[in-house]
Amino acid sequence: MIKKSNIYGMVVMGFAALALPSCTDSFLDQEPDERAVIDTEDKVRQLLISSYPAANYGWLCEISSDNIMDNNANHMPISGSAEQIATRYNLTSFDRCDDELFRFEQGVSATGQDTPKFIWEQTYASIFSCNYVLEAIEELKAKNGGVLTPALKGYQAEALLLRAYNHFVLLNTFSQAYKGEEASRNDIGVPYVRHTSTDFTEQYDRGNVTDCYKMIIEDLEAALPNVTDSHLKNAVKYHFNVNAAHAFASRVYLFHHDWDKAEKQASYLLGDDYAAIAPKLVDFTGMDYCTYSTDYGVIYQDPESPNNLMLLNTHSWINNHALGYRYAQNSTCCREIYYHRTPFTGLYAYPFIYVGGWTFWTGKDYGYLAAKIAQEFEYSDKLAGIGYSHVIRREFTNNMLLLERAEARIMQGNYTGAFNDMAAWLKSYQTFSESNMKTFRDGYGMRDLSLDDIDSYFKPSITAKGDTVLNFNCFFSWNNTPGKINAAGMGYNIPDEAVPYMNCLNEFRRIETCWDGWRLWDLKRWGIEWSHTYWSLEDRREFTTHMAWDDPRRAMEVPMNAIEAGLQPSRPTTMSKPVETYTVAPMETSARN
Repeated sequence: MIKKSNIYGMVVMGFAALALPSCTDSFLDQEPDERAVIDTEDKVRQLLISSYPAANYGWLCEISSDNIMDNNANHMPISGSAEQIATRYNLTSFDRCDDELFRFEQGVSATGQDTPKFIWEQTYASIFSCNYVLEAIEELKAKNGGVLTPALKGYQAEALLLRAYNHFVLLNTFSQAYKGEEASRNDIGVPYVRHTSTDFTEQYDRGNVTDCYKMIIEDLEAALPNVTDSHLKNAVKYHFNVNAAHAFASRVYLFHHDWDKAEKQASYLLGDDYAAIAPKLVDFTGMDYCTYSTDYGVIYQDPESPNNLMLLNTHSWINNHALGYRYAQNSTCCREIYYHRTPFTGLYAYPFIYVGGWTFWTGKDYGYLAAKIAQEFEYSDKLAGIGYSHVIRREFTNNMLLLERAEARIMQGNYTGAFNDMAAWLKSYQTFSESNMKTFRDGYGMRDLSLDDIDSYFKPSITAKGDTVLNFNCFFSWNNTPGKINAAGMGYNIPDEAVPYMNCLNEFRRIETCWDGWRLWDLKRWGIEWSHTYWSLEDRREFTTHMAWDDPRRAMEVPMNAIEAGLQPSRPTTMSKPVETYTVAPMETSARN
């Protein structure tokens, strides 16, 4: 019998929780019935605008993935051409919760932005607000003789989409990835909340992953026929507009293994005319004149950009976590993502990281950050020097949609279509100025992706000595390469002919999803294994902990206060399953302050 939890420990309800980050627990001091009356279309609109989540799960998922390393552990320089001397630093972490998350432990030492508790509570606050909107719409419908006005119909669709989206984020972060209908009935889901309540003794259970996906899809499919942009008066890209709705549908179906539906939803926006697709993708025009990260951010996050389908204004200190502190994208992580030579880049790195501002850093070899997530500070009190840090999330883009369609096509055996999508994706990252085009295409030999690249660079081979040749982000078999990947265990069937296409997709998706947090979701749903090596000051040694494809820790643990209130943990077997670690000899002489 699944335990149910009291709402006090699970989420912070109501309008007070939807304000900018503050002491959200103060809502518990208010009377349940002290709620605003939503009795007009304009009030519905205003509440829906405030219902979008302020929480950003990017850092939470990035530090848990293979994109981040410990600068205090021994590591080589980013550049393969540099002198290969192992180095480690003595840097502090941004906060103790980062130490816990990097070690795949429960994050309990902090509760502010970029922590499991903040993401959990703010996302559920958004869900409850959506439910208030939906209930208010039903009341207005009843007063109108059972008829919804066109505007209310649009608000209803938007609220359903937002409720489904919030549960989708929670499910893919705090639960196991979908493995198939029967297998996922054994995996704990997240509470799917579809109503509001003034009964603070009401109990909620987590259900299972299969049932959670069914409810997500029910909300999604109830919304799609009525989704419209006509009710959106301004800032269309900051709402679930028509294009964002179909992009979201494609992602949900992809994660749910509904390959045909995922492709159809993506094609609804993209079509198959690649000459027409090209202007919808990322555009590097104007980046030659950028200096600061915010300059690049203005271009990446431009709501007028055809590539951007939906933007979210969130609160995050991701730059502070990742630059100048202990955990960063550095060394081997950078090499695996984009600092390596390929036959089509003609350089030891993907050229767009230079042109597009993906290598902002502190001036020391502590790691890089991409300007596409430019962080800006908003003062609430300039004299006191306090305020909020904003990060715009590009939650749905056409570039991402191309790769999602490519995966759906691979899984259906349409390798030609998948190749065309991936080739178009790479070409969009070469929309350089004439001078940069001359440098990288003429000077360094950058070129378009070819089928020969799929059959050579991305196709693992056995050498004459019997060794397996693998490039970064490539696997010899996706169905089961022991110790590395087990997609078969996650409900996938990837034949040998699909392997090089999946390897190419893995490479491109790792770049595209970098800093958004989605890399962790890919690791989980594809059954990719990875490890984190960290330095222990107390033991004066390094420890490595490995994340197997079926490790219960692949589901992030829910906040402690939710568990204390009775909610079932995400990792019910973690305490009985020891964490695999091993030690390596320290290199004291390489440490730097």
